[in-house]
Amino acid sequence: MSLRLPVRARLPEPEAAPAWGYAQLAGRLAELSAAADSAVLTLAFSLALDAQRDAEPVAWITSPKGAFFPPDAAQAGIDLGAFVVVRVPDLLGMARAADQLVRSGGFGLVILDLISLTDVRRPQLSTASQTRLAGLAQKHAAAVLVLTEKSAESPSQGSLVSLRAEARRTQWGPCLVEVRVLKDKRRGPGQIHVEACHAPPGLH
Repeated sequence: MSLRLPVRARLPEPEAAPAWGYAQLAGRLAELSAAADSAVLTLAFSLALDAQRDAEPVAWITSPKGAFFPPDAAQAGIDLGAFVVVRVPDLLGMARAADQLVRSGGFGLVILDLISLTDVRRPQLSTASQTRLAGLAQKHAAAVLVLTEKSAESPSQGSLVSLRAEARRTQWGPCLVEVRVLKDKRRGPGQIHVEACHAPPGLH
């Protein structure tokens, strides 16, 4: 005589968290990099929109030569009323501005556009600045994102960077952009996130 055991219904597998997004970067110091003519700005604006959907104000720190163009941001869906742009002339000023903005607790996402420092080759935040920003990001559950122009083989800003990703444009018209995670202290590297976008002319 054989016993027939009841068949248990198979529970659905939990969906894996996406590799890229405001929720994944909150509380962390992160870096998004790529070679020239990449999708860095497109993906940074996408992240800003993601933060705003969570009712989080966003700050963008750039140099006077930065490529930020308000109509581009508005066309991407950004609420300019909750989007602060700070223009400072040098790397030290950017680091100080980021420190003050994150320390205030009033911003969910602070972006440092180091790519805009065209007169500095591979600008590098000091270890002291990274330590402060990483600690403040964790304390206030804010995301601090550094934008850099470099190859995937180049080192990140430093060991305090919790997540580093590479941005690539994989297709034009319709536009597809890809984020490939090169370093992630929480989940490990190798994850890929793809987005479809219709970037305005000023977003590259």
